[in-house]
Amino acid sequence: MNAQWTAFLQQASAACSDGQIAQFGVAEPGLRAALSGGLCCDLSQLGLIRLQGPDSDSFLQGQLTCDVRQLRAEHSLLGAYCSPKGRALACLRLFRHGDAIYLALPRELVETTLTRLRRYVLRSRTTLDDASDELVGIGVAGADSAQVLAARLGALPETVNGVTHSAAPDGSGITTLRLPGPVPRFALYGTAADLAVIWTALAPICVAADDTPWRLLDILAGLPSVYAATADAFVPQMLNLDVLDGISFQKGCYTGQEVVARTHYLGKLKRRMYRARLDSSHTPQPGDALFSAQADASQGAGRIVDAVAHPEGGQVLLAVALVHCAEQGTLQLGNAEGPVLHLEALPYAVEATA
Repeated sequence: MNAQWTAFLQQASAACSDGQIAQFGVAEPGLRAALSGGLCCDLSQLGLIRLQGPDSDSFLQGQLTCDVRQLRAEHSLLGAYCSPKGRALACLRLFRHGDAIYLALPRELVETTLTRLRRYVLRSRTTLDDASDELVGIGVAGADSAQVLAARLGALPETVNGVTHSAAPDGSGITTLRLPGPVPRFALYGTAADLAVIWTALAPICVAADDTPWRLLDILAGLPSVYAATADAFVPQMLNLDVLDGISFQKGCYTGQEVVARTHYLGKLKRRMYRARLDSSHTPQPGDALFSAQADASQGAGRIVDAVAHPEGGQVLLAVALVHCAEQGTLQLGNAEGPVLHLEALPYAVEATA
């Protein structure tokens, strides 16, 4: 983690553990602020891979599910990096900052993803580096927070996936991405010094938090995450990336493309990602198994994608599950004695079958 940023957050009453921000006091205010607005989150749990060089775009075009030709200075992309078997090894947010492309993903996946990508560079004129400790990321949510940001940075992205860039005296600047959510939501990337100024300006109207409320907003928005426990577990369509513009079926070949395309065109998709509430004080972990009496015991009914405690009680989660079990049966956590998942509507339309 960026040492300068860590020192700043510790002065702002953040608790650190193993070089990572553990929490800002108790979690409850941050989770409630995620629903009402007025939230400022440290995003140090996300890592960054930086690509530089004239062939960076074409290299990524042959590796990721999204159409990298649509990545522009003012537009970010969601996509996946797959194994040759078409399973998502990472779910990525792509954006441009300066003269480089950055891939944002859970920090725990940066090293393995970087290692695999480097195997395919060959003669491409691009360099790939771990930039997790170079740029700092914060998440800001809430209408009042947006007004403060606009006063400091100028124009903000008006549409989801939009990007704006503000200049700084040292030439680095801050890149601001607009993300989906129940309240206006922005991810900011820049130097520790620049973002410390923004954090301080937001302090009077925002609840400071770690990334947990940010994950809550991702779940409410139906945005999937892939962690070490779920890497190589899901075809990208199972994570609803086909309806989130995270997959292009016209772009041509990329790693895992044959399986992803066959799943799309032959209509063999039997699992989808759902949002659900769970009446339990225990927060499930990514990869935890689901049970359904309607599922074949050898298959399993599904797995947890991500879960966070909901400020109004219980847990809210995303899970990949067999369509017929989710829509015609009952899903439970773990086994037949586990708590029942109560499905909720996603903020976008998903067909029951591909």
